[in-house]
Amino acid sequence: MRLRSFQGLVPTPDLAAQVAAVPYDVVNREESKSLGAGNPINLIHVDRAEIDLPDDVSAYDDRVYAKAAANFRKLQKDGVLVRENEPCMYLYRQIMGQHTQAGLVAVCHIEDYENDIIRKHEKTRKVKEDDRTRLVDALSANTGPIFLTYRDHAHVIALTHKHEEQDAPIHDFTAPDGIRHQVWRLSGETCSEITRLFKEEIPLAYVADGHHRSASAARVGKERREKNPNHTGNENYNWFLSVLFPAEELKILPYNRVVKDFNGGTRESFLKEVGAIFKVTPTETKEPKNSGQASMFLGGKWYLLEWQSSDNSSPVDSLDVEILQSRLLSPVLGIEDPRTSERIDFIGGIRGVTELEKLVNDGKFVVAFSMYPTTVDQLMDIADAGQIMPPKSTWFEPKLRSGLFIHTLED
Repeated sequence: MRLRSFQGLVPTPDLAAQVAAVPYDVVNREESKSLGAGNPINLIHVDRAEIDLPDDVSAYDDRVYAKAAANFRKLQKDGVLVRENEPCMYLYRQIMGQHTQAGLVAVCHIEDYENDIIRKHEKTRKVKEDDRTRLVDALSANTGPIFLTYRDHAHVIALTHKHEEQDAPIHDFTAPDGIRHQVWRLSGETCSEITRLFKEEIPLAYVADGHHRSASAARVGKERREKNPNHTGNENYNWFLSVLFPAEELKILPYNRVVKDFNGGTRESFLKEVGAIFKVTPTETKEPKNSGQASMFLGGKWYLLEWQSSDNSSPVDSLDVEILQSRLLSPVLGIEDPRTSERIDFIGGIRGVTELEKLVNDGKFVVAFSMYPTTVDQLMDIADAGQIMPPKSTWFEPKLRSGLFIHTLED
C-alpha cells in the first residue's frame, strides 16, 4: 500500500494541549460547546463550528462551513498552527492507564481506499458523510486523522519505536480525561524506509475508526481529480491523513446495549424467553470473560447468558453482538434495525458497567447487556470477507486527538 510523509500544519509546542480536540463525532453540540468555552484555539471550533453560531442554526447550514474555514484561517494567521519546514511523518503514542499504543502518522492514497487496499467494515450514513465532505472541501484540509490498523510487521514497529528511546517528543501532555499524548517527528531516511516497507511488505490496512472521515476524504479527492485536466495522482488532494497502528497494540472495548421496554411483555415473561434461547445463570460477573457470553442486568440482578456458535458461521454471524441481535433483540424484543430503532441505545465500554446499572435502576431502560469486546482479528476477517459489521460493534479507546497534525490538500 502507498503512504508518504507530508508537510502539514502543526501547533506550536506550547499550545498543543490547548489545540488538541476530541473527535467531532464523540460529542454532541452541547458537549462541544462546553469543551470550546474559554479556549478559542481548540480545534473543536473548526471541526464543530456550529458552536460559534446561534443554537437555532443547523449543524449543516452553509454558515457553519464558512465559520469553520474562517476559524481555521485565524489559527494560521495568529501563529497557532504553523507549517512544517519539510515533509514529515510522526510517531503518536497514547497512554491510558496500563495501556499504551503508538501509531505512525502519514498520508495514505485515496485510490488505495477506492480499490479496497484500505478495507472497510462499516456502512456510512449519507448525512454524516456529506457533512464531513463539505467540511474537508471548505477547509481544503484533513483535520481529523483516520484510525487505521495493519497486521503486525516487526521491522516497521522497530523502526518507529526506536524514536521513543532516542529522541525527546515534540509534544507531551496529559488531556483532561487523563490520556497522555506524545508525538515524535520522523523525517529523512526513516520516512523513506517506512514508505518502502509499506509498499513492498504491507499489502493491506483496515479502517478501525473513521469511516465517515475516510469516505469524505476520498470523495473530495475524487471531485478535485475530475476537475483537474492536468491531474497526475501525486497532488495533495489524492492523500488523506491517517494514523496507522499495528494490530497488537490496539485495545477494543465492548459496545454495550440497553433496551427501553419488553415489547409488550413483562420482566418475568422476558426472562423466561431468554432462558429458552440461552443458558441463563445468576452471576456476580458483570463483564463476560469470554466470547460466547453476555452479562444481562435485569430487575436489579445480573445474569450470565451463554451460547454455542455454529462452526459454519460467517465472520459476521459469529460475532457476539450479532448473535444477541439475531436470537434475542430482534425476535423477542422486536428491534429489527438497531441503526434506526429508538428503543435501544448503545453505551461505550469506557463508561463501565456501573452506567448500565444506573440507566436500568433509574427506570430509563428495563434491561442492559454487557458484551465481550470484538477482537481486531474479527474486524479484519469481516473486512477481508467484504462483509459489514453490525452497528456499534467496536469501541476503540483511547481516541485520537485532532489538531496535532493537519494535512492540507492544496499543493
